[in-house]
Amino acid sequence: MTFARVRALVVVGVLVVFALVFVGVALVRDSQGGEAPSASCPEGWPQGDLVLREAKDIKINVYNATDTVGLAESVAEDFAGREFQVKKKGNDPKKKPVEGVALLRYGPKGIGSSQVIQAFFLGKAGLQYDPAREDDLVDVVLGDQFQQLATPTEVNQSLVDLGSPQLPPGTCAAKTEA
Repeated sequence: MTFARVRALVVVGVLVVFALVFVGVALVRDSQGGEAPSASCPEGWPQGDLVLREAKDIKINVYNATDTVGLAESVAEDFAGREFQVKKKGNDPKKKPVEGVALLRYGPKGIGSSQVIQAFFLGKAGLQYDPAREDDLVDVVLGDQFQQLATPTEVNQSLVDLGSPQLPPGTCAAKTEA
């Protein structure tokens, strides 16, 4: 064995020992352990579900807040074709005009699902969070500026742009089972 090869093996050995010591110190001094955020949730606060679900696991109502006849039905069919569980469709029961593309109404159990649906509107839908709502449905209320749902590629890009769902004020993260 040549001197250069021995020297190289010694240098690699020293680097490996240094790396092991560094990793060991990092693990021992880790300050990120501790209670989950939901463990310190104030009493009475709802626990929000931040899981981004697949379309087949998301339940929606599609409502029309425009003067366009049959819009909710056609958009509901489009969502159903993309494997969403469409529960109700028709005119908006709240009968309030929606400015913009759409409005998403949801409760704590629909936070993650609303993020997925938001991607179908390229992040341009308004959000209306109701902490008292107990179901996991998301109401999709179509507005005057709605034209069409995004393509699958646009939805994937929009999901990346939107990032992770954020907890609304006054809501804690739900405990996730490992």
